[in-house]
Amino acid sequence: MSIVGEKLGTQSVKKSFFQYFLPTILGMMLMSVNIVIDGIFVGNGVGSLALASVNIAVPVFSIIISISLLIGVGGGTLYSIAIGAGDKEKAKRLYTISFVLLTVITIFIGIIGLVFIEPLAKLFGANAETLPYAIDYMRVMFMFSLVLAWEVCLSIFVRNDGDPQLAMVGLIVSAIVNIVLNYLMIFILEWEVTGAAIATSLATLIGLLIYTLHFLKKGSGLKFTKIIWKKDDLKQISAIGLPSFLSEAGIGIFVMGYNIAIAHYAGTNGLAAFSVINYLHTFMLLAFIGIGSSIQPMISYYYGAKKFTSIKETVKIAEITGFLLGGFFLVIGYLGAELLVSIFGVATSEIKDLAVRGIKLFFLGYLFMGVNFIYMTYYQSIGYVRPSVGITVFRGFILLIAMLFILPLFLGTTGVWLALPVSETIVALVLLVIARKGVMRNQYDARGF
Repeated sequence: MSIVGEKLGTQSVKKSFFQYFLPTILGMMLMSVNIVIDGIFVGNGVGSLALASVNIAVPVFSIIISISLLIGVGGGTLYSIAIGAGDKEKAKRLYTISFVLLTVITIFIGIIGLVFIEPLAKLFGANAETLPYAIDYMRVMFMFSLVLAWEVCLSIFVRNDGDPQLAMVGLIVSAIVNIVLNYLMIFILEWEVTGAAIATSLATLIGLLIYTLHFLKKGSGLKFTKIIWKKDDLKQISAIGLPSFLSEAGIGIFVMGYNIAIAHYAGTNGLAAFSVINYLHTFMLLAFIGIGSSIQPMISYYYGAKKFTSIKETVKIAEITGFLLGGFFLVIGYLGAELLVSIFGVATSEIKDLAVRGIKLFFLGYLFMGVNFIYMTYYQSIGYVRPSVGITVFRGFILLIAMLFILPLFLGTTGVWLALPVSETIVALVLLVIARKGVMRNQYDARGF
């Protein structure tokens, strides 16, 4: 029996959930620590201006990762459905197509990014002060784009093939290597933001190599096969992966929107304050993404195996987990805002005050964020793409941009910090009132599949 069949085919939903959730959330949190450590090292080793510059370069990650998620989650979901339905040959075909397609697209993006790196940096919000640092960081990211893309995609397939523990190990080792390399590159070699980017890229490469160990395990279903390009396969991969692509692209929109808004209302000090909050937000956000990553293989497998009651139970457990996690983060934000800001080596009291106030307002959004990721993932996991895309576009693009424009007109910088919490809360309330009824009545529809 395959690895995934032994887990999801025979165990209780609760046991399976925690077997996926605990290693996934631990791995995601360590990945977040990895990112936050970048900020700590850059902030203390190079300065607040460099910290703001690295934050401006964040959309490069979003571009690469969004493509990886488009193909990885799309292919991984179809892979799990095929495994659940007992079609191993189709599963292998989908896995092979996904990796070849991702490789071709990422190489193209990396070349374009390197050619047009300065205009892109300015588009992302770089000014005369931050441009040199931003370009240095972005150049390394584009050079290692294929490594970043493969690492994200393979981790998804490893998790969908029933091995979330290995995905966790890859993230743990990557985080430890990143800490060591960041210290070496920034404080010993004094390579500034270029060193931080190299450290992150090399650590990601180590994580990728660890994921390849899954191929050696007995029962592994991840095997390359002859490439057979089918229009329906490409259509389904791109359609099901679209919500993840949009969600990650939305992070880039979020960063750009907040950079523009806070720069307008609070200047360079505001950008430095937001860079601190954004590093912390990445930590919290990846935790909620972790919930989605945990339930996606489960729901897809159960859907393929026609175990609809198990799907409903999975969603219920995920909802409780999301609310508890959001409440925990909210308490941390209120009680520990000053401590959180201090670890980034913030230079002035004005930046510190902006960041502390921002954290206490911004963290309100975490209470309902889990609900939004759970239902976006649920619809995506059963191949019903349209509502998943609707949730993603509404919360990450339309509503967020509207709030960033409207709220600051009346509340100034307070309105900027509240834009995300208001957006998340509105979407979550709509989902709890409308979408939840259909899920709990076992109404499964794959019209987008």
